[in-house]
Amino acid sequence: MDSPEVTFTLAYVVFAVCFVFTPTEFHSAGLTVQNLLSGWLGSEDAAFVPYHLRRTAATLLCHSLLPLGYYVGMCFAASEKRLYSPSQAPETWRVFLLLALTLPAIACALIYYWSRDRWAHHPLARTLARYALPQSGWRAVASSVDTEFRRIDKFATGAPGARVIVTDTWVLKVTTYRVRVAQQQDVHLTVTESQQRDLSPDSNLPVQLLTIRVASADPAVPAFDIRRARWSPPSSKHLVQAALHGVR
Repeated sequence: MDSPEVTFTLAYVVFAVCFVFTPTEFHSAGLTVQNLLSGWLGSEDAAFVPYHLRRTAATLLCHSLLPLGYYVGMCFAASEKRLYSPSQAPETWRVFLLLALTLPAIACALIYYWSRDRWAHHPLARTLARYALPQSGWRAVASSVDTEFRRIDKFATGAPGARVIVTDTWVLKVTTYRVRVAQQQDVHLTVTESQQRDLSPDSNLPVQLLTIRVASADPAVPAFDIRRARWSPPSSKHLVQAALHGVR
């Protein structure tokens, strides 16, 4: 029979992987950072940019605490190792504890830096600042994104950890730790990969999976990839245009 130490380790690894990558079952059960901290995060629909400024910071901190959570759990699952008293614990576990404490400390320092000057140092705020007019700031651009996100004619698709959102002006990709932003009029779309599948689970038509590189004309704005499925392959001449219209 497995020891409590092995059983806890296997269970915690499964929990940690699911908590980070959040499968459908965890979303249904509400075991996500967004749900657990919904009172502090607020509403995405009401304020898209402020919501994701807080969400990315909270997600980073929660995930950085997972190793420490494992150590605390092992204090009970393997009580004979005396992990509750680091001075008496084996050297390997003391090193692990140091790492488990260092990760959230680094995360807290980074979040503190992001939050200075009302989140002006956050990567999302810095990207939005690239699109700000000289007489305004990144918050004016954020307000524009918030307004367009509230409109019912926006398009959103993809898994929660890799959502693609297209509004009248913006192309957004929401991932676990980042929100990628590009202004439609400034982007260049390039198909970097195309995979053909014989049948779709939802239809009898061939499916083409496209990986599209979204690159801004401003080299300081990081490029990002989006994935789209097409039921019938477009001609190479109109491939990029069709990809964008497919998102819309």
